[in-house]
Amino acid sequence: MSDSPRELSASIHRTDLAMADGRTIRYYDRSDRGTSTRAAIDQRPFEERPPVADLRLDALTNEWTAIAAHRQSRVFLPPKELCPLCPTKPGLESEIADTSYQVVVFDNRSPSFAHPGEDFSLPKIAGIKTKVGKAAGKAEVICFTDHHDTSFHELPEEHIRIVMEAWRDRTRELSQEKHIAHIAPFENRGEEVGVTLSHPHGQIYAYPFLPPRTEKMYRAAKKFYKDTGKILLDEIIKREIKEKVRIVAENKFWIAYVPFAARYPFEIHVAPKRSVVDLADLADEEADTYPSIAKEVLHRLDGVFGIQMAYIAAWHQAPVRKGRDVMRLHWQITSVRRAPGKLKYLAGSESAFGAFIMDLKPEQSAQLLRDVRITKSKRGLKGLFGSQG
Repeated sequence: MSDSPRELSASIHRTDLAMADGRTIRYYDRSDRGTSTRAAIDQRPFEERPPVADLRLDALTNEWTAIAAHRQSRVFLPPKELCPLCPTKPGLESEIADTSYQVVVFDNRSPSFAHPGEDFSLPKIAGIKTKVGKAAGKAEVICFTDHHDTSFHELPEEHIRIVMEAWRDRTRELSQEKHIAHIAPFENRGEEVGVTLSHPHGQIYAYPFLPPRTEKMYRAAKKFYKDTGKILLDEIIKREIKEKVRIVAENKFWIAYVPFAARYPFEIHVAPKRSVVDLADLADEEADTYPSIAKEVLHRLDGVFGIQMAYIAAWHQAPVRKGRDVMRLHWQITSVRRAPGKLKYLAGSESAFGAFIMDLKPEQSAQLLRDVRITKSKRGLKGLFGSQG
């Protein structure tokens, strides 16, 4: 399998190739950087793909759980020389057959969700009598760069733009699958949040249902629109711009702020100033200006204590088939670090009951992030010193 490169925006093109076990790898490259044609062949022996995971209903909450037992044997924190997300080299046949790459996306080798292979429908909810279904959907890996020892925000802006284009492209394509209800790109950074591969990468989950938090946001947005005729996130952004105290950074098209009722010591939301439904709905000029605010926000996060902060960065967007009239796009960054050497653990109230308690006012968190001093140079952002130092 080999497709001719597909031209996307910002001089970026995509090339699809087959992997040894039948999965597809998608190379995203900037054509103005002199990239040669992608044609590397995955030389690894064929392996059977794992079965589609089970989908079971928690009847106490009516929430779905994917039971993917095959994930127990997935790779866990391998040494750098054996990293499966690095390019292939002598002594290492990795997930990426080429010897270099800019950005790649491929199906997870041990997926939580996968194509059901037949007509799919979510089982009808019937309490404890609900049938076991298939965890239909997609679980993709997106590798941000072929450089192992770096982080997302340390990449050049033009490289982050390729990542953004990959997110837009995957959202657009996955939305065409009938069995997919919601698409959620996210990144985990740091062992404190469960990272099993240290190479800079994220994942793109496509669910056959609305995840619980998405369902709650949908209901809140729907009710707000019914009561006021207005879009909830649009009004939240207007409040942040008016009050200013929780704003961390902004540019012409984006705003970054600590939410009014933040759940974590450091939580930042980054949203387009325009009302945007999902990643595919972003205008090119909005996609072009995302990298600068992403780099600033994440540099500020690392600069608060002068250490690399573990975080989860997740894109929240409108579901594929409903809520598109009321839900809008934003990027949520949460860090469990509350002080050097101290983490916020989700204990009884948070884990058992879902009721969060914050020890730090959102306005204080925003001030700490704003106080980080950033030195700009021709090579980008550097020389960060937190207000603690």
